[in-house]
Amino acid sequence: MMSDSFETAHGDPHKNSTRDAVLIPVKAFDAAKERLAPVLDRDERIKLAHLLAKGVLQAASPLPVAVVCDDADVAQWATDNNAIVVWAPGRGLNVAVESGVAHLEALGFEQITVCHADLPYPKGLTSLPRLQGVTLVPDRHGDGTNIIVLPREAGFRFSYGKGSFDRHIEEVKRLGFELHIIQDDDLGLDIDIPEDFALLDAQTRQWGPEGPH
Repeated sequence: MMSDSFETAHGDPHKNSTRDAVLIPVKAFDAAKERLAPVLDRDERIKLAHLLAKGVLQAASPLPVAVVCDDADVAQWATDNNAIVVWAPGRGLNVAVESGVAHLEALGFEQITVCHADLPYPKGLTSLPRLQGVTLVPDRHGDGTNIIVLPREAGFRFSYGKGSFDRHIEEVKRLGFELHIIQDDDLGLDIDIPEDFALLDAQTRQWGPEGPH
């Protein structure tokens, strides 16, 4: 289940002079956000996962977007939202992201932004400066890595999970790339645990039918 063409969904790719693309790994919606179970029931968690992922996808516009996944419903959702689908069943997050990056490189993209699907305030995604080397945006705790921007054929070894930010810094150093770290309150907020959701709720003042604002 892999889409090899982005011309129909996103127009002529040659009109994108920067040849950039965004890669979003998306977990099965019905299995997402389980750590929010103390504050949200299953249906609410599914709804939140949908809303957050769609917000990130929309924030990536007008750049071409690829969704890497191993769930048929997510793949259909990505197709319905005009995204490239990179099918990576049962491979784990790190290998799945590597597959997605390789797929976009094969399509000719020169710079790839990897962004998690659970950022409630992703509007600054495409405003990140286009810098030489690798750019990292940590989560608000300085522990995880919410966004990685890297050049094609970087050979980057992804190492998501607890403490990923420090490991990704070491990976940039290993590869010899110039390292850029961008601290951003909005892009640094991801929704994983009840404390994150409480912060989101306090900032938005509502979480109704339209979802996070």
